[in-house]
Amino acid sequence: MGFVEELRWRNLLHDITPETEELLNKEMVTAYIGFDPTADSLQVGNMSQVMTLLRFQKAGHKPIAVVGGATGMVGDPSGKSVERNLLTPEVVQFNLEAQKKQIAKFLDFDCGANSAEIVNNYDWFKNFSFLEFIRDVGKHITVNYMLAKDSVQNRLENGMSFTEFSYQLVQGYDFYWLWKHKGVKLQMGGSDQWGNIVTGTELIRRIEGGSAHALTTQLVKKADGTKFGKTEGGAIWLDPKKTSPYKFYQFWVNTSDLEAAMHIRTFSMKNKEEIEAIEKEHNEAPHLRKLQKALAEEVTVRVHSEEALKRALETTEILFGSSFEEFKKLDGEEIEGAFDSDVTYRVSKEIFLNGTEPVGLLGADTQIFPSKGEARKTIQGNGVSLNKEKLNLERKISADDLLYGKYLLVQKGKNKHFLIIAN
Repeated sequence: MGFVEELRWRNLLHDITPETEELLNKEMVTAYIGFDPTADSLQVGNMSQVMTLLRFQKAGHKPIAVVGGATGMVGDPSGKSVERNLLTPEVVQFNLEAQKKQIAKFLDFDCGANSAEIVNNYDWFKNFSFLEFIRDVGKHITVNYMLAKDSVQNRLENGMSFTEFSYQLVQGYDFYWLWKHKGVKLQMGGSDQWGNIVTGTELIRRIEGGSAHALTTQLVKKADGTKFGKTEGGAIWLDPKKTSPYKFYQFWVNTSDLEAAMHIRTFSMKNKEEIEAIEKEHNEAPHLRKLQKALAEEVTVRVHSEEALKRALETTEILFGSSFEEFKKLDGEEIEGAFDSDVTYRVSKEIFLNGTEPVGLLGADTQIFPSKGEARKTIQGNGVSLNKEKLNLERKISADDLLYGKYLLVQKGKNKHFLIIAN
């Protein structure tokens, strides 16, 4: 199965220039995708493009990941309603080094002719003066051409700086430079990048009379059409220090059936027959969540490791199990990594010195419950557990209850877990 054909059955293909598929079926092609170093880690939303490069390489082609040391200091207006804050060169450099390490975990850099590469566009921009750029590049693209782009049109009403307006020229020059010096014939990206990409193909045509190709994939979204990769606790990062492997695993395993069916085609390297077999099994017994588990396990291993998946599964079993002895097997980092910020509460250790009433702790000090009355009512109804034991109103909570001298595990109902940290 060819690369483009695979994108089609996975429902990932969005736009493609004429003759691109024929070229990819005829010869090994070098292509690139750009990554914007606005943070020191990629998010799961960025991962879809890393997977595109991985599939491209598996299809026998050569992938290049371009980290935007130069473009990261300008700012891509695509999909943005307001201009973002510009980053310093030092921050950009720190971010792109972190992202390079993450991208390197996916691609093969030692497989002969189609070995992957990671390059930084700052390398070809750092000695390119502004006057040289507007003379040698800017003269080939008209203002009318640039104004027609959706990324510009969507911002005209509220205004757009020259810095962001020039972004498509800067990215277009990336494509031209890579075409001329690296033999790149194709640029890929998300569907919101189409305008920037074809500016590159236009530059290649106008400067050198050459031809190049463009391909974009569907943007990954939730079932309701909102941005993918966000939870109530924030973004889902590939860096385990920002999003623990447990929370990363839980993000995938808690997706809806509809989202899991979409995401397994986007993020899994399983083939068509394997995915359809999992879908069939899932549809026969949806309550077992086989689709979500297959997706969560594969992606967690790819981003982190087999060992990280094992610990994530153990943490899941411990949190949702009934034994506090099992919970005590987790170390402090794993305990804190299992809870999002919106279910973590910090209190003073002093309140436990003489023992504290559960109603005050849960309904006032932490606001796990919106009021003391709500806390009292739920405790009376046997609906609250502390460290895996049912809590009653007479029970005072003391420093002796703190695991490692600082942690309390609170459970409301069957599935809602909260962490109290005493400092």
